[in-house]
Amino acid sequence: MNKWIRFPRTEGKASRQAHADLPPNTFEREMGKEGFLGPCTHFYHSHPPTAWSGFEGPLRPHAFDSTKMIHKEGSPWDQKPILRNSNSLIGLWTCHKQMDHLVRNADGDQLLFVHNGSGELFCDFGHLKVRDGDYILLPRGTMWRLVPTEDEPLELLMLEASSGAFQMPEKGILGPNAIFDEAMLDVPAIDNAFQEQQADTEWRVVVKARQQLSTIIYPFNPLDATGWTGDNLAVRINWRDLRPLMSHRYHLPPSVHTTFIASGFIVATFVPRPLESDPGALKVPFFHSNDDYDELIFYHRGNFFSRDNIHPGMLTLHPMGFTHGPHPKALATAARHARKETDEVAVMIDSRTPWDILPDAYAVELTNYVDSWKTQ
Repeated sequence: MNKWIRFPRTEGKASRQAHADLPPNTFEREMGKEGFLGPCTHFYHSHPPTAWSGFEGPLRPHAFDSTKMIHKEGSPWDQKPILRNSNSLIGLWTCHKQMDHLVRNADGDQLLFVHNGSGELFCDFGHLKVRDGDYILLPRGTMWRLVPTEDEPLELLMLEASSGAFQMPEKGILGPNAIFDEAMLDVPAIDNAFQEQQADTEWRVVVKARQQLSTIIYPFNPLDATGWTGDNLAVRINWRDLRPLMSHRYHLPPSVHTTFIASGFIVATFVPRPLESDPGALKVPFFHSNDDYDELIFYHRGNFFSRDNIHPGMLTLHPMGFTHGPHPKALATAARHARKETDEVAVMIDSRTPWDILPDAYAVELTNYVDSWKTQ
């Protein structure tokens, strides 16, 4: 049980309602605990908190362009790992052709996000057609393989929950049907396609355990289940199935868009929604100093309304302690009320433990990303 020191006070000129009706010619910055869930204070500055003219030292934001990565190998374990800590491993992989073996992750639950392409998944639970925008959750120990549609490679963001399992977020007073009803979760089927791939031919299963690979050879296809019953499931949900929380008078924090939680990190999904219509409400994310979480965003589709010069397939990492917010052009667009809705789709992953940036990420880093906030 947390016992925060909490007795709200106000000093000087301040808004009575966070993220709305700011004092004239001010810029709001939030400094909070526990991401966006704990005690917080809002400061009202006369200049944007990101309007620096120079930036030195290791506390820097990072941008990576995954479209510059080259994926040649035929296994998910040939992924390009980009970030790692004790709770998670994040990588990218493109499946160009039908996998000729099965894989099994003994290190953690595996969450796949399909950035581009379509195809089929075969796993212990059965057969499932997949497409762009799908999240595919595979419990620890699941055997699986992918078959891309011809001439349409499957481009994947791969997330591993290394010290726990992926679960659903607590929805509280919103009720269990908010954002998406769990009835929207699809499960693989033991259908004709699944039964037809069962045969007494040799199959390899490449198992990842303790970040090392072992190969098990069977004289038959081990995806030979005739049925199953239980609630430890492989599931699929597409971002198009999500119904985002909205408020026309108040800019909601990004944590309300949480799709999955795991030990030490969360996965949220930004999908198209109307912008706030109240004249006094902020139309873009507020400036904030998130001192408790590293924030990673993978940009999937659309026009990213709080960013500039970002295209699909890029990732940005804002480390804990780095003050950030909308880029200058995005802030100016919001001030003109030039847009009525967002059209972005992005995956946000926030980690309580700092990530180590891995060599494959540094190889595609845009080193001048920190300058994108400069005003002179």
